[in-house]
Amino acid sequence: MKKYNNADFNIKNLNEEVELFGWVSKKRNLGGLVFIDLRDRSGIIQLTVRPESDYYELASSLKSESVIKATGKVIERENKNKNIPTGEIEVEVVNLELLNSSEDLPFEITDDITALEDTRLKYRYLDLRRNELKEKLITRHKITMAVRNFLSDNGFLEVETPILCKSTPEGARDYLVPSRVNKGKFYALPQSPQLFKQLLMIGGVEKYFQIAKCFRDEDLRADRQPEFTQVDLEMSFVEENDVMDITERLVANVFKEVKDIDVKLPLEKMKYDDAIRDYGSDKPDLRFDMKIEDITDIFKDTEFSMFRSVLDNKGVINALVVKNEANNYSRKGIDKLTELVKTYRASGLAFLKYTEGEFSGSIKNGVSENELNNLKDQLALEDNDLVLIVADNYKTTKIALGALRNHLGKELNLYKEDYHLLWVVDFPSFEYSEEEGRFVSSHHPFTSPKDSDVDKLINDKEHCYSKAYDIVINGYEAGGGSIRIHDANVQAKMFEALGFSKEEAKRRFGFFLEAFKYGTPPHGGLALGLDRLVMLLTGTDNIRDVIAFPKTASASDLMSEAPTEVDKKQLEELGIKN
Repeated sequence: MKKYNNADFNIKNLNEEVELFGWVSKKRNLGGLVFIDLRDRSGIIQLTVRPESDYYELASSLKSESVIKATGKVIERENKNKNIPTGEIEVEVVNLELLNSSEDLPFEITDDITALEDTRLKYRYLDLRRNELKEKLITRHKITMAVRNFLSDNGFLEVETPILCKSTPEGARDYLVPSRVNKGKFYALPQSPQLFKQLLMIGGVEKYFQIAKCFRDEDLRADRQPEFTQVDLEMSFVEENDVMDITERLVANVFKEVKDIDVKLPLEKMKYDDAIRDYGSDKPDLRFDMKIEDITDIFKDTEFSMFRSVLDNKGVINALVVKNEANNYSRKGIDKLTELVKTYRASGLAFLKYTEGEFSGSIKNGVSENELNNLKDQLALEDNDLVLIVADNYKTTKIALGALRNHLGKELNLYKEDYHLLWVVDFPSFEYSEEEGRFVSSHHPFTSPKDSDVDKLINDKEHCYSKAYDIVINGYEAGGGSIRIHDANVQAKMFEALGFSKEEAKRRFGFFLEAFKYGTPPHGGLALGLDRLVMLLTGTDNIRDVIAFPKTASASDLMSEAPTEVDKKQLEELGIKN
């Protein structure tokens, strides 16, 4: 058994006999000496094989990524390498054994990687040897252990919940698993442990957590995978602030343990409506300034046709002020920003530049001098400021400018801090689905409405708010949760509001509703996206970097070639026609 890691040794270990195992990272033959960079999980140590050694020929023939065992004596290096912890020493080999050779590699194992991502995903086991990915997996482990230790110390029990479940509507498509024993029937893989963790509260567990695997069949992006991991929490006898308090202390503990960063608590709280109004997003990135400015009133009497038609249709006119950047954006650059807002359904992007006391831009000749002066005063414009304007309905305007704001923050590197955390609270209970032509649940059907809004569930959905909260880090939703409905009458009213008949509610959630009859405690919880949290703490913007064996954007595994067709016999056993 391997007893030592490469990084265990330094200048204090001179003349010690050591036994090492690892991969040949690099081999060099200089002046007759063979130098081998031996890599294991802990790092690199240099081996030296002299020409008179019985193992010189073997050392000379070793190929990169071959697996070897070496014994020898720790000596001081003549040419020290300050870039690695073992850079002051090397091991003079007295015995060398080839444990397994390697064929020629499809790409070089280096952090300065040039291979295409698809190639690296196909040979993921090789990519994992790179220091960059290895360190991300180590960070993931540290985060997971910090989470487990904190929650255990705070009285939480780790309880596993089923993977083969009943299909219930939770907002995304289910992955379905056919039953061989019950032909024609299906399990669903859990989108979350939502129902089961609430049942644990009814079961008297009181404080539950789980590092839970979840599955959602939805379109993928850089921060989303079809299977993902969340830190799932649920507590009995709590209110909103109780859940937020334990969560932010958990996150602060992770930041301290893993990054030695002190997070100032309590975190600020921002209402959902305010976040949309000022930042055009329910997950605002507050690492930089730049609020969305409402300039509708300036143009309330305007004769400018583009603005006039928007206002006549009860729309709004909003703007972003990009400080001291007017000279850095050509018309071509503005056109790129215009294409961006159009992807968010905005009709276009107007702009004004304020330089040397004068305005120029796409709408300069369309609006009045008085409107320009009012704009200058309200926006406190200074020399070389750029004003970007969207005029449309409220939702489109806010979302388009919110996306533009995030784009500018990244493009211009406006960030003033590495991390900014906050809570977004008081989410709407419902959102209107254009596709379905009705109001649907913003979160899930078990989210409790505000006490003052229970009577709005049926007839005033647009103004019904919930006891829901998201923790936001650097413009990402790092986690979200809510206080749950624990009153059977309120739950029945929620189902009615969502258009479920009593029969359909019973068919979908019968086992869950039955449990409500037997003493359900007030309870609430939250789920943190573990993959996303690791992504944020390792400084990558691609969630695939922090998952050992991820899927591509088309939900396929290039390494194992999943999903694949299966044998006809397997389908027949499941009662499925080919």
